[in-house]
Amino acid sequence: MDDLYREVIIEHYKNPSYRGHLDPHDISFADNNPLCGDHIQIDLRVDESGKVTDARFDGHGCAISQASADLLVESVIGKSVEDVKKLNKQDILDMLGIELGPVRLKCALLSLKVLKAGVYGLCEASDELVE
Repeated sequence: MDDLYREVIIEHYKNPSYRGHLDPHDISFADNNPLCGDHIQIDLRVDESGKVTDARFDGHGCAISQASADLLVESVIGKSVEDVKKLNKQDILDMLGIELGPVRLKCALLSLKVLKAGVYGLCEASDELVE
């Protein structure tokens, strides 16, 4: 089963569906993982009812960080900002479907950290956002 999930990760890394920028956007945030140099920016468009109508990510880094960003961005389109705020570490791990060690976990959670900092309107992202 891990092989299937690994294939999904590689596919999202090599052919991301949601890579790019939104201009204009309503929410945008970027951050990096200082341990490995991964970088993610996420842009969201939100309608007047608080629903995410479009989302994109951009950045660079390992297959795990980039695939998790693509999967996460795909999953938030159509959700309310309030539902986006409820996403957690387990949601990302379920999307990826494989066991991750502590170093790879930071890579996988970078996009969630960026997304949540953006929707909460923070000036700085914190690891506490992904618990």
